[in-house]
Amino acid sequence: MLYRPLGATGLRVSEIGYGCASWWGQKAFPEDEALRLVHYAIDQGVTLFDTSPAYSGGNAEPRLGRALKGLDTSKLIVATKAGTRFVGGRVRRDMSLAAIEQDILKSLVTLGLETLPVLQLHGPDPSELTPEFEDGLLALKRRGLFQALGANSFDPVVLDLIIASPAFDLVMMDVNVLRPERKTQLKAAKAAGKGVLAGMPLAMGHTNLQILKIRGVRDLWYAARALKNHRHDISAGARFRFLNQVEGISGAQAALSYVLSHSEISCAVVGATRQTHLAEDLAASGLTLPPDLARRIIETQMRR
Repeated sequence: MLYRPLGATGLRVSEIGYGCASWWGQKAFPEDEALRLVHYAIDQGVTLFDTSPAYSGGNAEPRLGRALKGLDTSKLIVATKAGTRFVGGRVRRDMSLAAIEQDILKSLVTLGLETLPVLQLHGPDPSELTPEFEDGLLALKRRGLFQALGANSFDPVVLDLIIASPAFDLVMMDVNVLRPERKTQLKAAKAAGKGVLAGMPLAMGHTNLQILKIRGVRDLWYAARALKNHRHDISAGARFRFLNQVEGISGAQAALSYVLSHSEISCAVVGATRQTHLAEDLAASGLTLPPDLARRIIETQMRR
Protein backbone atom coordinates (compact mmCIF):
# COMPACT_ATOMS: atom_id res chain seq x y z
CA MET A 1 0.00 0.00 0.00
CA LEU A 2 1.27 3.45 -0.93
CA TYR A 3 0.61 6.57 1.13
CA ARG A 4 -0.05 10.20 0.26
CA PRO A 5 -0.18 13.49 2.19
CA LEU A 6 -3.63 14.70 3.19
CA GLY A 7 -3.14 18.18 1.84
CA ALA A 8 -1.25 20.44 4.24
CA THR A 9 -2.61 18.76 7.38
CA GLY A 10 0.63 16.91 8.14
CA LEU A 11 -1.32 13.64 8.04
CA ARG A 12 -0.52 10.83 5.62
CA VAL A 13 -3.15 8.39 4.45
CA SER A 14 -3.26 5.17 2.50
CA GLU A 15 -4.03 6.06 -1.12
CA ILE A 16 -6.96 3.64 -0.96
CA GLY A 17 -9.30 3.93 2.01
CA TYR A 18 -12.25 1.88 3.19
CA GLY A 19 -15.76 3.28 3.27
CA CYS A 20 -17.79 1.99 6.20
CA ALA A 21 -21.26 2.67 4.83
CA SER A 22 -24.07 1.33 2.64
CA TRP A 23 -24.63 -2.44 2.89
CA TRP A 24 -21.52 -2.88 5.05
CA GLY A 25 -23.28 -1.02 7.86
CA GLN A 26 -26.74 -2.53 7.46
CA LYS A 27 -27.89 -4.80 10.27
CA ALA A 28 -28.78 -7.40 7.64
CA PHE A 29 -25.07 -7.73 6.83
CA PRO A 30 -23.53 -10.05 9.44
CA GLU A 31 -21.48 -8.19 12.04
CA ASP A 32 -18.65 -10.71 12.05
CA GLU A 33 -18.20 -10.35 8.28
CA ALA A 34 -18.23 -6.56 8.52
CA LEU A 35 -15.61 -6.52 11.28
CA ARG A 36 -13.41 -9.01 9.44
CA LEU A 37 -13.35 -6.69 6.43
CA VAL A 38 -12.11 -3.78 8.55
CA HIS A 39 -9.42 -5.93 10.16
CA TYR A 40 -8.38 -7.28 6.76
CA ALA A 41 -8.11 -3.74 5.39
CA ILE A 42 -5.90 -2.72 8.31
CA ASP A 43 -3.71 -5.78 7.79
CA GLN A 44 -3.29 -4.76 4.14
CA GLY A 45 -2.09 -1.28 5.11
CA VAL A 46 -5.30 0.75 4.88
CA THR A 47 -5.21 3.65 7.31
CA LEU A 48 -8.19 5.79 6.29
CA PHE A 49 -11.71 4.72 7.24
CA ASP A 50 -14.66 6.88 6.27
CA THR A 51 -18.10 6.71 7.89
CA SER A 52 -21.00 8.80 9.20
CA PRO A 53 -23.56 8.61 12.01
CA ALA A 54 -26.23 8.93 9.31
CA TYR A 55 -25.09 5.95 7.21
CA SER A 56 -26.78 2.56 7.09
CA GLY A 57 -29.73 3.47 9.27
CA GLY A 58 -27.40 4.84 11.93
CA ASN A 59 -25.57 1.53 12.28
CA ALA A 60 -22.38 2.21 10.29
CA GLU A 61 -20.48 4.44 12.70
CA PRO A 62 -21.21 2.29 15.80
CA ARG A 63 -20.19 -0.81 13.84
CA LEU A 64 -16.87 0.79 12.91
CA GLY A 65 -16.39 1.63 16.59
CA ARG A 66 -16.90 -2.02 17.48
CA ALA A 67 -14.46 -3.07 14.76
CA LEU A 68 -11.78 -0.77 16.17
CA LYS A 69 -12.34 -1.68 19.81
CA GLY A 70 -9.16 -2.99 21.41
CA LEU A 71 -6.99 -2.04 18.43
CA ASP A 72 -4.15 0.46 18.30
CA THR A 73 -5.79 3.31 16.38
CA SER A 74 -2.88 5.74 16.70
CA LYS A 75 -1.89 5.29 13.04
CA LEU A 76 -5.44 5.21 11.67
CA ILE A 77 -7.19 8.20 10.13
CA VAL A 78 -10.86 7.82 11.00
CA ALA A 79 -13.03 10.27 9.09
CA THR A 80 -16.61 10.76 10.19
CA LYS A 81 -19.21 13.43 9.52
CA ALA A 82 -21.37 15.94 11.33
CA GLY A 83 -24.57 17.76 10.51
CA THR A 84 -26.68 14.67 9.83
CA ARG A 85 -27.81 11.79 12.04
CA PHE A 86 -30.24 8.93 11.71
CA VAL A 87 -33.00 9.57 14.24
CA GLY A 88 -36.50 8.13 14.44
CA GLY A 89 -36.20 6.13 11.26
CA ARG A 90 -34.93 8.93 9.04
CA VAL A 91 -31.88 11.07 8.38
CA ARG A 92 -32.24 14.38 10.17
CA ARG A 93 -30.14 17.38 9.27
CA ASP A 94 -28.92 20.08 11.67
CA MET A 95 -25.91 22.15 10.66
CA SER A 96 -25.99 24.44 13.71
CA LEU A 97 -22.78 24.73 15.72
CA ALA A 98 -24.50 23.32 18.79
CA ALA A 99 -25.65 20.25 16.87
CA ILE A 100 -22.23 19.74 15.30
CA GLU A 101 -20.58 19.87 18.71
CA GLN A 102 -23.01 17.26 19.99
CA ASP A 103 -22.40 15.14 16.89
CA ILE A 104 -18.65 15.24 17.52
CA LEU A 105 -18.94 14.36 21.20
CA LYS A 106 -21.23 11.45 20.42
CA SER A 107 -18.98 10.20 17.62
CA LEU A 108 -15.93 10.28 19.90
CA VAL A 109 -17.69 7.93 22.32
CA THR A 110 -19.09 5.74 19.53
CA LEU A 111 -15.70 5.36 17.84
CA GLY A 112 -13.70 5.09 21.06
CA LEU A 113 -11.43 8.00 20.17
CA GLU A 114 -10.10 10.95 22.14
CA THR A 115 -10.05 13.19 19.07
CA LEU A 116 -11.38 12.77 15.53
CA PRO A 117 -8.55 12.71 12.98
CA VAL A 118 -10.94 14.05 10.33
CA LEU A 119 -14.32 15.72 10.72
CA GLN A 120 -16.38 16.45 7.62
CA LEU A 121 -19.53 18.50 7.34
CA HIS A 122 -22.08 16.26 5.67
CA GLY A 123 -23.53 18.16 2.72
CA PRO A 124 -23.52 21.76 3.95
CA ASP A 125 -25.61 24.38 2.15
CA PRO A 126 -23.80 27.37 0.65
CA SER A 127 -25.84 29.73 2.83
CA GLU A 128 -24.54 28.00 5.96
CA LEU A 129 -20.87 28.59 5.22
CA THR A 130 -20.69 32.01 6.86
CA PRO A 131 -17.55 33.50 8.48
CA GLU A 132 -19.23 33.20 11.89
CA PHE A 133 -20.00 29.53 11.30
CA GLU A 134 -16.47 28.79 10.19
CA ASP A 135 -15.05 30.63 13.20
CA GLY A 136 -17.21 28.43 15.43
CA LEU A 137 -15.87 25.30 13.73
CA LEU A 138 -12.29 26.48 14.25
CA ALA A 139 -13.05 27.04 17.93
CA LEU A 140 -14.12 23.40 18.19
CA LYS A 141 -10.89 22.41 16.45
CA ARG A 142 -8.81 24.44 18.92
CA ARG A 143 -10.47 22.51 21.74
CA GLY A 144 -8.91 19.36 20.26
CA LEU A 145 -12.19 17.73 19.23
CA PHE A 146 -10.81 17.04 15.76
CA GLN A 147 -7.54 17.46 13.89
CA ALA A 148 -8.59 18.27 10.32
CA LEU A 149 -11.76 19.84 8.98
CA GLY A 150 -13.40 18.97 5.70
CA ALA A 151 -16.73 18.71 3.96
CA ASN A 152 -18.41 16.04 1.87
CA SER A 153 -20.44 17.35 -1.08
CA PHE A 154 -21.25 16.66 -4.71
CA ASP A 155 -22.48 20.22 -5.29
CA PRO A 156 -19.91 22.19 -7.33
CA VAL A 157 -20.94 25.46 -5.67
CA VAL A 158 -20.30 24.01 -2.21
CA LEU A 159 -17.05 22.42 -3.36
CA ASP A 160 -15.79 25.75 -4.65
CA LEU A 161 -16.64 27.47 -1.35
CA ILE A 162 -14.94 24.78 0.74
CA ILE A 163 -11.82 24.86 -1.40
CA ALA A 164 -11.64 28.67 -1.20
CA SER A 165 -12.13 28.81 2.58
CA PRO A 166 -8.99 28.81 4.76
CA ALA A 167 -11.01 27.16 7.54
CA PHE A 168 -11.14 23.83 5.69
CA ASP A 169 -8.26 21.40 5.32
CA LEU A 170 -9.81 18.92 2.90
CA VAL A 171 -12.79 18.12 0.75
CA MET A 172 -14.54 14.90 -0.25
CA MET A 173 -16.10 14.75 -3.71
CA ASP A 174 -17.18 12.17 -6.24
CA VAL A 175 -14.25 11.46 -8.55
CA ASN A 176 -14.45 8.71 -11.18
CA VAL A 177 -14.42 8.18 -14.94
CA LEU A 178 -18.00 9.50 -15.12
CA ARG A 179 -17.05 12.84 -13.52
CA PRO A 180 -14.41 14.53 -15.71
CA GLU A 181 -15.85 17.89 -14.66
CA ARG A 182 -14.29 17.41 -11.22
CA LYS A 183 -10.86 18.19 -12.68
CA THR A 184 -11.53 21.90 -12.16
CA GLN A 185 -12.10 21.44 -8.44
CA LEU A 186 -9.16 19.06 -8.15
CA LYS A 187 -6.75 21.63 -9.56
CA ALA A 188 -8.18 24.33 -7.32
CA ALA A 189 -7.90 22.09 -4.27
CA LYS A 190 -4.25 21.34 -4.95
CA ALA A 191 -3.49 25.02 -5.47
CA ALA A 192 -5.13 25.78 -2.12
CA GLY A 193 -3.25 23.02 -0.32
CA LYS A 194 -6.37 21.00 0.38
CA GLY A 195 -6.48 17.25 0.77
CA VAL A 196 -8.97 15.43 -1.45
CA LEU A 197 -10.86 12.26 -0.60
CA ALA A 198 -12.31 10.68 -3.73
CA GLY A 199 -15.75 9.24 -3.11
CA MET A 200 -17.37 6.70 -5.44
CA PRO A 201 -14.08 6.06 -7.34
CA LEU A 202 -15.51 2.88 -8.86
CA ALA A 203 -18.55 4.75 -10.20
CA MET A 204 -20.68 2.36 -8.12
CA GLY A 205 -19.72 -0.51 -10.40
CA HIS A 206 -21.64 0.92 -13.36
CA THR A 207 -18.66 0.55 -15.70
CA ASN A 208 -18.92 -3.20 -15.11
CA LEU A 209 -22.72 -3.32 -15.31
CA GLN A 210 -22.68 -4.56 -11.73
CA ILE A 211 -26.40 -3.90 -11.51
CA LEU A 212 -26.98 -6.98 -13.69
CA LYS A 213 -24.90 -9.29 -11.48
CA ILE A 214 -27.41 -10.30 -8.84
CA ARG A 215 -26.14 -13.04 -6.53
CA GLY A 216 -27.99 -12.28 -3.33
CA VAL A 217 -29.77 -9.78 -1.14
CA ARG A 218 -26.85 -7.33 -1.00
CA ASP A 219 -26.75 -7.14 -4.81
CA LEU A 220 -30.49 -6.51 -4.95
CA TRP A 221 -30.07 -3.74 -2.38
CA TYR A 222 -27.34 -2.02 -4.40
CA ALA A 223 -29.30 -2.44 -7.63
CA ALA A 224 -32.42 -0.88 -6.11
CA ARG A 225 -30.39 2.06 -4.81
CA ALA A 226 -28.80 2.61 -8.22
CA LEU A 227 -32.14 2.53 -10.01
CA LYS A 228 -33.57 4.99 -7.50
CA ASN A 229 -30.71 7.49 -7.33
CA HIS A 230 -28.31 6.97 -10.24
CA ARG A 231 -30.21 6.00 -13.38
CA HIS A 232 -28.16 8.31 -15.59
CA ASP A 233 -24.89 6.88 -14.28
CA ILE A 234 -26.02 3.35 -15.14
CA SER A 235 -26.28 4.20 -18.85
CA ALA A 236 -23.19 6.42 -18.77
CA GLY A 237 -21.16 3.66 -17.14
CA ALA A 238 -21.96 1.24 -19.96
CA ARG A 239 -19.79 3.36 -22.28
CA PHE A 240 -16.77 2.47 -20.15
CA ARG A 241 -17.15 -1.30 -20.29
CA PHE A 242 -13.80 -1.44 -22.08
CA LEU A 243 -12.15 -0.93 -18.67
CA ASN A 244 -12.94 -4.59 -18.02
CA GLN A 245 -11.27 -5.83 -21.19
CA VAL A 246 -7.62 -4.96 -20.51
CA GLU A 247 -5.17 -7.79 -19.96
CA GLY A 248 -3.38 -7.76 -16.63
CA ILE A 249 -5.66 -5.31 -14.86
CA SER A 250 -9.25 -5.72 -13.70
CA GLY A 251 -12.01 -3.23 -14.41
CA ALA A 252 -12.08 -2.09 -10.79
CA GLN A 253 -8.30 -1.65 -10.74
CA ALA A 254 -8.42 0.32 -13.99
CA ALA A 255 -11.11 2.61 -12.56
CA LEU A 256 -9.10 3.16 -9.38
CA SER A 257 -5.87 3.70 -11.31
CA TYR A 258 -7.62 6.44 -13.28
CA VAL A 259 -8.65 8.20 -10.07
CA LEU A 260 -5.25 7.79 -8.44
CA SER A 261 -3.49 9.07 -11.56
CA HIS A 262 -4.65 12.52 -10.43
CA SER A 263 -1.90 13.79 -8.14
CA GLU A 264 -4.45 16.00 -6.37
CA ILE A 265 -6.12 12.95 -4.82
CA SER A 266 -5.02 12.01 -1.32
CA CYS A 267 -7.14 8.87 -1.01
CA ALA A 268 -9.74 6.98 -3.02
CA VAL A 269 -12.39 5.56 -0.69
CA VAL A 270 -13.86 2.22 -1.75
CA GLY A 271 -16.68 0.20 -0.28
CA ALA A 272 -16.78 -3.58 -0.39
CA THR A 273 -18.70 -6.34 1.36
CA ARG A 274 -16.76 -9.24 -0.14
CA GLN A 275 -13.11 -9.78 0.78
CA THR A 276 -12.26 -10.84 -2.76
CA HIS A 277 -13.53 -7.50 -4.06
CA LEU A 278 -11.68 -5.57 -1.36
CA ALA A 279 -8.44 -7.44 -2.09
CA GLU A 280 -8.83 -6.66 -5.78
CA ASP A 281 -9.38 -2.97 -5.03
CA LEU A 282 -6.43 -2.69 -2.66
CA ALA A 283 -4.16 -4.33 -5.23
CA ALA A 284 -4.65 -1.22 -7.38
CA SER A 285 -2.33 0.74 -5.09
CA GLY A 286 0.80 1.58 -7.05
CA LEU A 287 -0.57 0.46 -10.41
CA THR A 288 0.02 2.69 -13.43
CA LEU A 289 -2.83 3.27 -15.84
CA PRO A 290 -1.73 2.09 -19.31
CA PRO A 291 -1.32 5.16 -21.58
CA ASP A 292 -3.60 3.81 -24.31
CA LEU A 293 -6.31 3.12 -21.74
CA ALA A 294 -5.93 6.61 -20.29
CA ARG A 295 -6.36 8.09 -23.78
CA ARG A 296 -9.45 6.00 -24.42
CA ILE A 297 -11.01 7.12 -21.13
CA ILE A 298 -10.49 10.78 -22.05
CA GLU A 299 -11.86 10.26 -25.56
CA THR A 300 -14.96 8.56 -24.16
CA GLN A 301 -15.46 11.33 -21.62
CA MET A 302 -15.32 13.93 -24.39
CA ARG A 303 -18.02 12.14 -26.41
CA ARG A 304 -20.65 12.24 -23.69
